[in-house]
Amino acid sequence: MLRAIDIKPDVYWVGGIDWNERNFHGYTTQRGSTYNAYLIVDEHVTLIDTCKGPFADEMIERIAGIIDPARIEYVVSNHVEQDHSGAIPRIMQEAPNATIVTSDPWGERGLRAHYGDDYAYLPVKSGDTLSIGKRTLTFTHAMMVHWPDNMATYSDVDRILFSNDAFGQHFASSKHFDDEVGRDEVLQQAKKYYANIVMPYSKHVRRLLDALADTEIDLVAPAHGIIWRSYIADIMAAYETWASLEPDDYAIVVYDSMWHATEAMALQLVEAFIEEGIPARLFDLKANHVSDIMTEVLSARYIAVGSPSLNNGMMPTVASFLCYLKGLSPRARIGIPFGSYGWKASGPDEVCKGLEACGFELPFGTLTHQWAENEEGLAELDRKFLQKLREVRGERPVAQDDANVTEG
Repeated sequence: MLRAIDIKPDVYWVGGIDWNERNFHGYTTQRGSTYNAYLIVDEHVTLIDTCKGPFADEMIERIAGIIDPARIEYVVSNHVEQDHSGAIPRIMQEAPNATIVTSDPWGERGLRAHYGDDYAYLPVKSGDTLSIGKRTLTFTHAMMVHWPDNMATYSDVDRILFSNDAFGQHFASSKHFDDEVGRDEVLQQAKKYYANIVMPYSKHVRRLLDALADTEIDLVAPAHGIIWRSYIADIMAAYETWASLEPDDYAIVVYDSMWHATEAMALQLVEAFIEEGIPARLFDLKANHVSDIMTEVLSARYIAVGSPSLNNGMMPTVASFLCYLKGLSPRARIGIPFGSYGWKASGPDEVCKGLEACGFELPFGTLTHQWAENEEGLAELDRKFLQKLREVRGERPVAQDDANVTEG
């Protein structure tokens, strides 16, 4: 029998665990995910969110271990997306007299579009409250974190923030709390989630954090992953940092290569960063998924991207990476396009255009190397790159002859 988990007196986790989820909208989820729903047993029994459709029976079995699902009077839908709302039709079969509480107007519009007009809807605005007995629920719109309809729900008696997508992680575990899993593991999973899903909406995260600033919180119960209880201050501080989009003095070098010349350039750039005392990490796109790289983009000031020329353009893997990067809209980054070529530098040039489309600064121009790697050419790349890097960091001026590091 599937069991509910007590998270506070008369408040239960009743969601589903997706042990086998490995891809979420192009983002690799090697640790699976959860679809968290929460049952509050009060004078008016309330379900906070549902779950992905295939996990509906799992959720209902957990609820049935606590109460008859027909007793549910309110279903709070914090977010329309189907991994959260997909079980609404199933739960409404069990609780046909329940009212669906959702954000006004986007939540109601979205739910009607997905599930029709046969249910009773109660649209709420930010700051609205709902008494369910000894508890009062307060709703805070979290618009564009990460859909227009998103909202968070706060239970005053329990001091629980049901935060939906904010503060979540794609992480499946038999444990349900941060201190059971470990701070570093949960924060790393939360960082990957933020980088791949929430980063484009950072200014809206900032508004949500401001709205929650004076809220007394014992538990943060997101819609995916682990519940925060011991490390709430840590995840709030991390969100403050991530939402600022201010990077660390850190570099990543991302590339694909055909005959190792671009690879040799990538290795040389990593060594140059290290020589300057800048931590750096190398990513071969043949060996690393873009969503794992994006976790590092969140912290990196310098993003070097390399491709050789292939068929008058860049490598498809590099084009895919740049497309994904542009969609996530990191800001305040320094882009460094580079690559090798034979008769035309079209690959590196396209990388430059891709980084420019991301809105990055490009003070290095495009670093290129013709034909196969050689010691002399790599030494020259190292010299010019280090000189320009020191100028960019304000360490010393650069001679006019070396100001342009674009070659070929």
